[in-house]
Amino acid sequence: MENLEVIYPDLFPIEIPPNTVMLKGLNWDSNVYLFRSGKEALIIDTGTGENVDRYFSLWLGEGYLNGLRKVVIFNTHEHFDHVGGNLAMKELFERLGVEVLFASHRKTAEALERADERIILDYAYGKRFPGHDVDIKLDDGDYLRVGKRKLLLLHTPGHTAGSSCLYLDGEVKLIFTGDTIFNGTVGRTDLPTGNREELKRSIERLAELEVDFGLPGHGWVIKDWRGNIETVRRFL
Repeated sequence: MENLEVIYPDLFPIEIPPNTVMLKGLNWDSNVYLFRSGKEALIIDTGTGENVDRYFSLWLGEGYLNGLRKVVIFNTHEHFDHVGGNLAMKELFERLGVEVLFASHRKTAEALERADERIILDYAYGKRFPGHDVDIKLDDGDYLRVGKRKLLLLHTPGHTAGSSCLYLDGEVKLIFTGDTIFNGTVGRTDLPTGNREELKRSIERLAELEVDFGLPGHGWVIKDWRGNIETVRRFL
């Protein structure tokens, strides 16, 4: 770890079982996650794009990408701080000869494909999101397969219309929550397509799950899922 701290003084990998690496988002970026199963990997969100080279070089240098053949980039929702690095991340993987596909909930895919700046909010960062095709459009209850693993998509609107979580129900139970729920709070609902009542219903749905580690779009890992749900209920 000493060497990593010298090379990446503000960026280091947080390893979470099973086979997940969390990178705490730099500056305005969302957190960026790498989940791996065999020769396939899942990237959850890509930040604004400002730091994609740094995230990628850390993964590459530490061997997390060794032997990869296929990557799915999944966006938890439509906002620029989660999707702005999509195309840059795709290009870096393709340089290694890795197949790359994009995936998201259907409503998120609609906004990304038409580059809807009202929803994506790229202008707030002084950027222009070019839009791109989404290869895998998911609905609530669909599974996203990565190697031998499958993750359940839970549509959890409220922060945005397309906001979704990915749930891995295994020996260690993980959930990637995007901006639906954080450690101690929730995503804001005052931006386009946000809805506070929908968010409340989404939180109640998440309360039914058994979770060992909640992996949010910003901030730190949620280790006490039940306690965090109660904190959020009081907040709402």
